[in-house]
Amino acid sequence: MMSKLFAVVFAVVVALSGTLPAVAAGFFAPAGGMPLRVHLDPKFKRQIVAYESNEPAGTIIVDTEDHFLYLILGGGEALRYGIGTARTGFEWSGTHLVTNKREWPDWTPPAEMLARQPGIPTHMAGGIGNPLGARALYIGGTLYRIHGTNEPWTIGGDVSSGCIRLINADVIDLYDRVKIGAKVVVL
Repeated sequence: MMSKLFAVVFAVVVALSGTLPAVAAGFFAPAGGMPLRVHLDPKFKRQIVAYESNEPAGTIIVDTEDHFLYLILGGGEALRYGIGTARTGFEWSGTHLVTNKREWPDWTPPAEMLARQPGIPTHMAGGIGNPLGARALYIGGTLYRIHGTNEPWTIGGDVSSGCIRLINADVIDLYDRVKIGAKVVVL
């Protein structure tokens, strides 16, 4: 009875909020629930923008302050993605290379994260409930990744332990465009 009541209340909230069920990427799935589409602030939606850079096409530039990742296209243009970045105390910057790429990656939190957040799993297989989302690009010799998220409402915020997160649709798009060895500049 209680689960039926929850389902009815959930359906009403979804209907009133304008959030529609979706099976496309760019979704999240509440624990045990069906995927839902999330409405992003339009400035965080993937788009081609004017962007002057001395970096070659294929370079990733991460603007942590403004919460954008730019994939340099050349000719004064870049593909801009909205991102979630590191929370206070976990910020970093530097230049590295993409050293690996994974589809639906497994997640094994580092020992430091396990110590800070007791109770999180020591390992999670890849999949819809995994915090790394649909794809991951591994950044050099760091612990950090550019990855998807099952919490798309965090895009535009300072929320991670140092990783750069995108909605799943965007990380899939970026993953398909970026080659291993691509330069990553985190400002």
